[in-house]
Amino acid sequence: MSRLARGSACVLGAIVVAALVGPVLAPGDGVGIARLAQARLVAPLASDAAGHLHLLGTDRFGRDLLVRMLVAARLSLAVGVAGSVLAALIGLLAGALAGWRRGATDVVLMGAADTLLAVPRLVLLLVCAALWQPGTATVVVVLAATGWMGVARLVRADVIGLANRPFVTAAESLGASSARVLWRHVVPNTLGPLLVATTLGVGNAILLESGLSFLGLGVQPPAPSWGNMIAGGRDLIVTAPWVSLAPGLALVVTVVCCTLLGDALEARLRGEQRGAAQEFAGRSV
Repeated sequence: MSRLARGSACVLGAIVVAALVGPVLAPGDGVGIARLAQARLVAPLASDAAGHLHLLGTDRFGRDLLVRMLVAARLSLAVGVAGSVLAALIGLLAGALAGWRRGATDVVLMGAADTLLAVPRLVLLLVCAALWQPGTATVVVVLAATGWMGVARLVRADVIGLANRPFVTAAESLGASSARVLWRHVVPNTLGPLLVATTLGVGNAILLESGLSFLGLGVQPPAPSWGNMIAGGRDLIVTAPWVSLAPGLALVVTVVCCTLLGDALEARLRGEQRGAAQEFAGRSV
């Protein structure tokens, strides 16, 4: 793994640890409005009237931005990971069934996937989020329901390629049922690409969740999310730019690190597959 990928993993690990530990160690919950007059719009690295230092400043309600960002990181990361993992599970199930059973099952499942892929995901997200009550659970369900199609096509292609491999024929000759062969022998060989797709999907899910929250269709205030924190400071971008820039920078760093880590996993998997193919070719000569 390259230095850039290792650095991305370290940064993501630091963000996760800070999100878990930071709000416990820092004073305040990042939600309540306790000292509005004393701490309103304090600049970064400055102290309020009561002498409390705020590393990233405060917002219009006197809430410490660092604490709010760490609390929001918990929610944004949890929503992104949950949405991406659920989408991967749905895609795994649909792709495995389509590639293994073929016929009508393949036509129906891949037809549904192609139909949804033809519609921009953001449009689907906006429609779904507008139809149901905005909130964390709605965002996770919507992310899962609109993100499984690419994973399904990836898994289907792998399953079709593995269906005629010798180990599958051997398992069937020994009397293993079709379902056992699929889930015990075929599906485990698709988990590498699935892991790469899930890792890449986490950053995309976090970005989409933030976009929905920015538009008021995702996580609802006073619960902090990077998206609604950016939205809450957009009218202060001239007078107090740190209110939006701090969560915006955290969002960019997190998404970029997820993407770099996913690219590194994909490159490593591709290298391992190339090495295995060369070794097999060398043995067969």
